Amino acid sequence: MVKKIALEEHFLDPATEPYWRPTMVDVAPAKTAQLYAALTNFGEQRLAMMDKTGIARAVLAIAGPGVQVERDTATAIRNARASNDFLAKEVQKRPDRYSGFAHLAMQDAKAAADELERCVRDLKFCGAMIDGHTNGKYLDDRSYDPFWERAGDLNAPIYLHPADPVEPLAAIAGYNVLARPMWGWGVETGSHALRIICGGVFHRYPKAKLVLGHLGETLPFQLFRFDSRSAPYGWKLPKTPSQYLKENIWVTTSGMYDLPPLRCSLDALGRDHVMFSADYPFDWPGCEFLDTVPIDEGERADVAYNNAAKLLGV
Repeated sequence: MVKKIALEEHFLDPATEPYWRPTMVDVAPAKTAQLYAALTNFGEQRLAMMDKTGIARAVLAIAGPGVQVERDTATAIRNARASNDFLAKEVQKRPDRYSGFAHLAMQDAKAAADELERCVRDLKFCGAMIDGHTNGKYLDDRSYDPFWERAGDLNAPIYLHPADPVEPLAAIAGYNVLARPMWGWGVETGSHALRIICGGVFHRYPKAKLVLGHLGETLPFQLFRFDSRSAPYGWKLPKTPSQYLKENIWVTTSGMYDLPPLRCSLDALGRDHVMFSADYPFDWPGCEFLDTVPIDEGERADVAYNNAAKLLGV
């Protein structure tokens, strides 16, 4: 069993639970109760799962959209801070096993940057997890420039987690099975990442670091097409799309436990830009997958532990 750091491991706290509950309306009550019990446990249950699967450290982040769906900015800022303080207390109980990703009120870019700095400098968090757009505003918006500048200066990776699109995708209308994890979330999150690249965020702030789950939301598969089709259609940035992907984006294995996409991500982005995550408690069979998938043992150790330890400084 290989030693692992897991990067997309979820929890709930009193400040963010009200935002999570509406996302579970289509889930059976018994399943919701099971998930809630796991999300609010920081002791024996979670640590037993980690011990069983070789996870030496879990980087914890809230489940659900959190304060990003809050319409009142002051309330969002207050609840994000409360959530971060709650997590910091849990991490302090087991600093040998837990780290944290900050939860941020992206309704206010400066407040988000200030809270990120507080979380990194004072609470010793590793970065932040952002759940997609914030009430329709994506992270390429120029109003977020102060946030990206601060994140780069702090050397704080930003994990972009899936969210529902602003409007349902017309191409999959009538097929609810496609709307979320099977397809829709990947389209939404991959497109969001491409907006960040095309919007010049990494050109303006080359120290910024973005993390994507699900082995990059299919983006590693598309590098040739991004490069070959960008220039004829008005690409103006000094580097090719693939260069920004390789230099500023890391990916994790969450929800993608299959050799071909893993091999593609390793070959396309480089072995130092692929990391492990279990997505506990929603999806964590990837622990066994990473132990047994037929890859080089050096690659296995890098994906499982070394790359995250280097990126996060843990």
